[in-house]
Amino acid sequence: MPDRTVLPDSGRLDRAYRDCRRIAAAHGRTYFLATRLLEPERRPAVHALYAFARTVDDIVDASDAPSRAAESAARLDRIEHELRARLVNAPIDAGDRPEDPALLAVSDTIRRYSIAAEHFWVFLDSMRMDIPGGPQYRDRYPTMADLRDYMRGSAAAIGLQLLPVLGTVVPVANAEPAAAALGEAFQLTNFLRDIGEDLDRGRVYLPADELAAFGVDAGLLHHCRESGRTDPRVRRALAHLIAVNRGVYRRATPGIELLSPRVRPAIRTAATLYGGILDEIERADYAVFTRRAVVPRHRRLRVAAQELATTRRVNQN
Repeated sequence: MPDRTVLPDSGRLDRAYRDCRRIAAAHGRTYFLATRLLEPERRPAVHALYAFARTVDDIVDASDAPSRAAESAARLDRIEHELRARLVNAPIDAGDRPEDPALLAVSDTIRRYSIAAEHFWVFLDSMRMDIPGGPQYRDRYPTMADLRDYMRGSAAAIGLQLLPVLGTVVPVANAEPAAAALGEAFQLTNFLRDIGEDLDRGRVYLPADELAAFGVDAGLLHHCRESGRTDPRVRRALAHLIAVNRGVYRRATPGIELLSPRVRPAIRTAATLYGGILDEIERADYAVFTRRAVVPRHRRLRVAAQELATTRRVNQN
């Protein structure tokens, strides 16, 4: 069982967790819906992990303006410094800055569930790869291996952070490969869905060599964004990458059975709905440059209802 020790100021901590829940509800519709299928005592920790990742992601996105890059890098450094200090109960000089609720809640979650802090340092290192002008900056990925090196921190680490919260029926280490793969599958889906938005930020999160195999380069992607039309070569490349993405889901899905029975419906819901984004991209004939593929609300609710019924049966046993 996780450590239930709380910080002395429990009211402040409770407010921080409520703020994290609002962040998750506002920005992570699929994850938030899936989280509703978890036992109530697990939900705050999942909200805290999501809110922390979202907070860092927003800081990185703000760095796209050249004048903001140095500030964003400094904010990430400060977040890492403060998180490290909180995890060893060291004094923190916050000055006049308001306390970050995500930082307060996630540090409590890490302690409660004995989550390996290394997963957070790897995550922050990957986020630094998105800050222009920084020593780790990358705006292109020559191969899938290069992209997976980035996703090791940006996606796989998120799955590994969640494992101790969700619980497993095997030693945690045995469930880690599948959890990392599911994080990677979600991230690849994001990259395929958000090609247009990423291009606007000057980034391409698709492996150049696999695009080149279909005659696609960054210039052609920008042309598609500007014209609002998906070139046939790009369509074929996207079809290939969607197939690759589905292969990662297939590799990850058996790992759901390694989780605690009560959390499996929630994770199946997230995997089904996120994988459904790929269906929507295909249904729209790969029109990723003019629209954001979204699983229709009626389908999200149907999948959640089916898994809710499963959750109730599990809880009755």
